[in-house]
Amino acid sequence: MAGYENIRDANNNRTPEKRRELAKIAGQASGKARRRKANFQKTLNLLLTAEIDNEEWKPVLESLGVECTLESALLMAQIKAALDGDTQAAKFVAQYSGQSNRTEEDLENKKAETELIKARKEAKMRIMMRLIVWIRY
Repeated sequence: MAGYENIRDANNNRTPEKRRELAKIAGQASGKARRRKANFQKTLNLLLTAEIDNEEWKPVLESLGVECTLESALLMAQIKAALDGDTQAAKFVAQYSGQSNRTEEDLENKKAETELIKARKEAKMRIMMRLIVWIRY
């Protein structure tokens, strides 16, 4: 708690102008980080969609009727590694192929649990509102 108190006190001791200045600097840094991340994603997508001319992968991909891109070769390499017994590659393939290790029943149970929690919160809120109204009168 001592660390949190120090931070809270430091911010409370700042003038509104200083807080505004720090918020501006933080916002600019956040925007810069967001742009850097977006540029990284664009570059990665550009590289993944680049066509390859690899003697090992191109014939295999063409025979399957798949585009000869770096992305396709990467996925094919993961599948090959999974077939060779690499469990991490198998998990990767299963995860990104839309397969899940959770059953439909698990997903339905999770959804029902979430709805129950939401209903309980709403019921508590209604009780609190009634109590507030009762106290006022």
